[in-house]
Amino acid sequence: MIDDPVTARRLRDAMPVFTALATCLLVLAIGAILSLGRDVLMPITLAVLLSFVLAPAVRGLQRRRLPRSLAVLVVVLATFAGLGGIGLMIANEASQLAADLPRYTVTMREKIGALRAQAGGGATLERLFQAVQDLSQDLQPPEAGKARGGPADVEKPMLVEVREPKAGLLSTLGSVVAPVLHPLATVGLILLFTLFFLAQREDLRNRAIRLAGSGDLRATTAAMDDAVARLSRFFLAQAGLNLAFGVVVALGLWLIGVPSPILWGVLAGILRFVPYIGAVIGMAFPLLVAAAVDPGWSMLIATVVLFAVVEPIAGHVIEPLLYGHSTGLSPVAVILAATLWTFLWGPVGLVLATPITVCLVVLGRHVERLGFLDVMLGDRPALAPSEIFYQRMLAGDPLEAIEKARQVLKERELATYYDEIALGGLRLAQNDRASGALAADRQQAVGTAIETVVATLGSMPVPKGAAAVRSAETEAAVAALGPDRAATTIVRRKEDLAPAWRGPAPVLVVAARGPFDAAAAGMLAQVLGRHGLNARTTSQDALNKGDRPGTDGVALVCLSYIEPISTSHIRLAARLARRAIPGVRVMVAVWRERDPGGRDRLRRATSADILVTTITDALDAALSLSGASETREAPRRAA
Repeated sequence: MIDDPVTARRLRDAMPVFTALATCLLVLAIGAILSLGRDVLMPITLAVLLSFVLAPAVRGLQRRRLPRSLAVLVVVLATFAGLGGIGLMIANEASQLAADLPRYTVTMREKIGALRAQAGGGATLERLFQAVQDLSQDLQPPEAGKARGGPADVEKPMLVEVREPKAGLLSTLGSVVAPVLHPLATVGLILLFTLFFLAQREDLRNRAIRLAGSGDLRATTAAMDDAVARLSRFFLAQAGLNLAFGVVVALGLWLIGVPSPILWGVLAGILRFVPYIGAVIGMAFPLLVAAAVDPGWSMLIATVVLFAVVEPIAGHVIEPLLYGHSTGLSPVAVILAATLWTFLWGPVGLVLATPITVCLVVLGRHVERLGFLDVMLGDRPALAPSEIFYQRMLAGDPLEAIEKARQVLKERELATYYDEIALGGLRLAQNDRASGALAADRQQAVGTAIETVVATLGSMPVPKGAAAVRSAETEAAVAALGPDRAATTIVRRKEDLAPAWRGPAPVLVVAARGPFDAAAAGMLAQVLGRHGLNARTTSQDALNKGDRPGTDGVALVCLSYIEPISTSHIRLAARLARRAIPGVRVMVAVWRERDPGGRDRLRRATSADILVTTITDALDAALSLSGASETREAPRRAA
């Protein structure tokens, strides 16, 4: 313990710097371990991902009364046999392509020469032409160059050959065996770890639950089982889709006539595990080969059309049906993960980057200690929908909030959106105002921005129906809103209203004196008007002065407060409303209060006829007081 207060204060001030340095050292240490231990860690990672994919097949064999050990052995051996067969086909196709490369480069050189002649030269075409010439000369034997009278005819410098002493038997054997032994050892490790992970799946799960350290064993077990099931379904669906994608691409290229279609189909299927850039990389190679093989352009155009048709169908039609289109990763996280894992583990790391990051994000969503991984890498919004709404108001960006609200309103009613998102943002603004964190000019700017959003949403037609592809922010907002209440689908016709409610504006919404109360009053008036109960807004000062214009035909006065000053203040406002409009019913809306017991006490303390805390409750009460005998569903607004 440090007794000196000055030293203690300096240490407290320096703690953030020490924490940042320790974090950087930890990241560097983890990176060094991953890079130095790639020969062991890479097979383990591949085995884990394979176990996720193969686990459903093992469970299926077990349900058919096959012993677990035998089921694991059958599934793993069949999988590796299939992968080995694919590897042999790839090797055969690659060797054939390498033998034909010199002929393809000659065709490409002639095509570029024709383009250069038509375009009249140019620096870019000159460099491309020279590169193709150099590649062609490197791939062809020297005799061919001499026969053409090309650069091989130029006098070459004398070649000097340095002969090393003959190597011994052990050195020769090592140079032959080493290139073969390393891949075999890697495959053997993957096979061994896959067998182990599948055979000991439950034991490993229990150990992971123990490491999670949660006191609630039931909740931790359910979360871990859910995470494993989700990952298994996701990887299995992705593997099946990418396999089908590779088969379709291979068949299409074979019909077009592109050489080595199996090689390009397998490459396209593997690279499709990398979102955003994988499909582009997988398409580039067959496009180059098609351009080099065909003297014309028909093969190249057909290949472009093939990928332009197959990739959108797989990405925008089949993927949403299989696993909701989204991998759960933000685009920035995908690019960063691909860069990092490629740097650490090379091309294999590029393929493994997305699956590994998906595993980390799922663990972050289910294990409390790893929640920062979901925040850093996941595509779910880091802020709640109401917090995002308030942040956009602070930033002076109501147009972005309007666009996001339009997407949400395709699936939820306006009253529901106002209750859970807009009013939540208003409460956050009121908190900052009460704590003094929001200056007066900022209060006015935020209030104006919110009123802009409300006015625009009130006049904007919104088509109903869920969008085919939704952003992560929209999905989070719709999930947070929950289902609409029954009253939000009801519209009153004028002939259904009680006589006292048939005036031009039977509801008067009175906004309190706060800078944000006018926006909340506008939301309520707008929702009531959409449901056949026309309403207008006024200020508390106007009501206190006893202004009577526009009060004729008012059957309900609603006093709107984000946060009231006191119950006596509300009671006085209710008394003034009854004095200004004899016989009127008074509804008090306190948008901060949510406790049912607190609402009853507050209603009695304020002498209100009705007390509500949400716009939907206010709509329910107004529809009930209107005395209508018939109702009808709200018509869907056309786009």
